[in-house]
Amino acid sequence: MAQTLLSVSALLLSVALLIFGHGLQTTLLPLAADRFYFSDFEIGAMSSAYFVGMVIGCLGAPLLIMRAGHIRAFAALVSMMSAAAILHPVIIDPIAWVLIRVISGFALAGFYMIVESWLNESATNQNRGTIMSVYIVILFGALMLGQVSIATMSISSFIPFVIASISVSLAVMPVSLTTSAQPAPITLVRFRPVQLYKNSPAAFVSIFFIGISQGALLTLTPLYGSQIGLSTNQSAFYAAAIIGGGLLAQWPVGRLSDSIDRRIVLIVLGLATAAASTAIVVFSPNVFLIATGTAVLVGMFSQPLYAIAVAHAFDHAAQEDFVETSSGMLLSFGIGSIVGPLIASMLMGHMGPSGLYVMVIAFNVAMAGFIFTRVLTRQALTAEEKTDFEYAATAQVGTVISTEELDAEAEEYVIPPEEFPAYEDDIYNFDTTSGDTETEDEAEADSVATEDTATSDPAEPGEPAENAGAKEPPAKDTSSS
Repeated sequence: MAQTLLSVSALLLSVALLIFGHGLQTTLLPLAADRFYFSDFEIGAMSSAYFVGMVIGCLGAPLLIMRAGHIRAFAALVSMMSAAAILHPVIIDPIAWVLIRVISGFALAGFYMIVESWLNESATNQNRGTIMSVYIVILFGALMLGQVSIATMSISSFIPFVIASISVSLAVMPVSLTTSAQPAPITLVRFRPVQLYKNSPAAFVSIFFIGISQGALLTLTPLYGSQIGLSTNQSAFYAAAIIGGGLLAQWPVGRLSDSIDRRIVLIVLGLATAAASTAIVVFSPNVFLIATGTAVLVGMFSQPLYAIAVAHAFDHAAQEDFVETSSGMLLSFGIGSIVGPLIASMLMGHMGPSGLYVMVIAFNVAMAGFIFTRVLTRQALTAEEKTDFEYAATAQVGTVISTEELDAEAEEYVIPPEEFPAYEDDIYNFDTTSGDTETEDEAEADSVATEDTATSDPAEPGEPAENAGAKEPPAKDTSSS
């Protein structure tokens, strides 16, 4: 295991650097926008724009990666995100910031795809879950560290924007200099929302509602902290408390859902989130320690929701449909996350800062109510019929992680390398088997034998001549991003 982690250490270092810069921006931008007198709605639109970019990236980034290759696409996306970070203080305009956040969201979606497909490629079925769990811990740790780092800087200066840009820029170095073999082409999957809904209405609808409330919480809590009277430093810790609470509760709640109906867990978590949010609206705590404590509670109840809902979707999906299910649920979450900050920002503009938690209450109660109707309609699965909860496979980190290797013969998923120019480059090594490799003499003999076969075997009647003697593309197990 240590050797495997060492082989992907460059990737994990890149993750830490880039997500630190991203975490810094998630806290910095709402606070800076408020300082520049952006309206609440403009700040909400800026937050939604990030998720617009994420959704576009989930759909479009695979094409960029297949065209340019993992390392070149990685360098381009990271450079794009670094430039976007430094543009904010250069062009202080709400519309410009909205467009910049779309770019950042797109770049980050592509980053997640490249890193996670690379990690999947380096792992085996025996250690994949552990490697992905280490990756997620590093990711959330770097995100929280980036959020609280604003406490050491002044948002009235150019410095935090520069630090964010530098951190993102440095993320390109470990991957660009790595000697590890690059992964095979990433997979493309279909998005069939009607089919996903038919398989598990509770999961599909609840994830949309979860996206609405969490999209707002993840982007607008720094603004909420500022509006209730917390200092910039305290607002940063308040925002990080949401993530920290979720990190504490994800695993135990997930394991609990293995033993009982996951829908019951979703209902309880949704109502608990609504209850904690109601306490915040009623009592409006503005003392730092009390406010942060309530934020931790909201995080503990709300952050595991996505993981449990995806696990429930897996329970009703065939194993060969896991990747399509994951990607579909992620897109449902992303679309909800686009809507959430817009609704929350409008409520905050009319009701004050408590409008954020009023929206969280409304959509968590709506989610719990819908799931309750499904409990009455559909019988719960037995423990034997359910898939085991996998934190690495269901944690909402921006893209799709598969804990299973895909079948290389599944043509609807696997993209043959030779169809894309990026994978004609010699730097791509698709042979990751541990067996003995051919010697040069053996390879030359095989090549001659192949040429002889192609020359001696005539094409079948009615078959195009150029297909005579054609060989199947090399099989390669890949995992989806």
